[in-house]
Amino acid sequence: MNQRQNMTSPRPLAVCALALIALSAHAAQAPRPEPRPSPSPQPRPHGQRVGVDPALVDTDDGDTIVIRWSGGDPETIRILGIDTPETRHLEHEIPYDQPFGPEARAFARGAFAAAARIELLRAATLDPFGRTLGYVFVNGRNYSVLVVAAGLAEESVTRYGDNGFPAEAAEVLAAARAAGPPPFESPASYRGRMREVSRWLKERGRFPTE
Repeated sequence: MNQRQNMTSPRPLAVCALALIALSAHAAQAPRPEPRPSPSPQPRPHGQRVGVDPALVDTDDGDTIVIRWSGGDPETIRILGIDTPETRHLEHEIPYDQPFGPEARAFARGAFAAAARIELLRAATLDPFGRTLGYVFVNGRNYSVLVVAAGLAEESVTRYGDNGFPAEAAEVLAAARAAGPPPFESPASYRGRMREVSRWLKERGRFPTE
């Protein structure tokens, strides 16, 4: 019996070794994810609050606004600290509103329309899409805190960091803890699902055109 065990015991080890070699070869051949582009520096004044005429602000959705500066110089602002539910944007492969997306957009429109004073605090870099990253203040209050407290935004500080604004980020985190879990799917997960839905619709010629 001892002799038979000695003769057969190397076989499982050999099988394991071959499996490891095969896995290593597969890993070497598997395509690596493409690195994300490095952020570009912010060409506009940043690091301090600048005043914005409320009449120049257009609301895209709950976390994105456009400031139409005089002289035909629009600036798209991706508001820091938050991720709000998505609204229908065919150009971004989001063919359907996410639940609570229209409500978040309505909240933003109301907040900015009623503001007597708006200020923008730009980060030092743009996002990968060339948009300004910044906190926006409505009548002196951090808009990101307001929308989180209303239950219409997920805090994004945990995922992306404070972007050089630790005090503002801490304020958002405190508001998120007080508000509790948001009543909607994480917008990042929803965007991923909508990409798959959009691909399926396009393959069948059913993706909406307007």
